[in-house]
This record gives sequence, structure tokens and C-alpha cells, in this order.
Amino acid sequence: MRNQKSEIRSQNRMQIKSPKDLIVYQKAYALAMEIFEASKHFPTEEKYSLTDQVRRSSRSVCTNLREAWGKRKYEAHFISKLTDADGENGETDTWLDFACGCDYLSRPGHTSLTSKCREVGAMLGAMIKDPSSFLLTSDR
Repeated sequence: MRNQKSEIRSQNRMQIKSPKDLIVYQKAYALAMEIFEASKHFPTEEKYSLTDQVRRSSRSVCTNLREAWGKRKYEAHFISKLTDADGENGETDTWLDFACGCDYLSRPGHTSLTSKCREVGAMLGAMIKDPSSFLLTSDR
């Protein structure tokens, strides 16, 4: 947790021009792509349920971060979209639990992916707790 906070603080000192420059965005995107690859091996009968849901929720973390970035002028809107991203991250974690419980995902694969979910969640939590350095102000 402390490491994520220091990563976010050091990144705040850099000039961030796009949400894609955010470490949390990059980690969430990489996680979504890793989940996509893992879910290719889920059974076809799960195509419109588990496979669809875990892919959708993992991708939504990134899309909500992009939406939050566009709402940085208003702290409450920014935090609201970050909270949505965090909720989608939590949903992803739950779908990964189901995938492991149904033996579609190995225990080590599950541990690796859920660990990355926790890391993304901790970074989102740090941004929600202290959004000030990300907000647009008249002097920025």
C-alpha cells in the first residue's frame, strides 16, 4: 500500500497529459489484457456469462478512469468516477473467484490476477482519498 502511494505521489510531480500516462491506468489495462488471454480458455457455455462479465468489468476499470480524467474540474464527479472504477475492479476480483471455483482458472493464476486487482484497488483508493493533485484548478 505504501509503495502505491509513493508511486502515485511521484507520478503527480510529473506532467501527466493523458489518463494513459497514469500508472494505475497502465496496470489496469495490462490486467484486463491478461484476463482476456486467460478467459480464452473458459468453456464455451460460459461465453455469455462468466467470460463476458469478467472481460467487461476488467475493461470498465480503464474506461471509468478515462471518464474520471475528463471530470477533473469537479472533485465530486472525479471521485464518483474513480469510485465506479474501484467498484468494477472489485467486481472483476469476484468473477476471478468464480472462475477459480469452477476450475477454469488455476490457483496460481487466480492468485496472480487477484493480487494485481488488489494493487489497482489500492492505487484507486489512494486517488479517491487524496484527489487534489489530479484535479484541474485555475492555476494548472
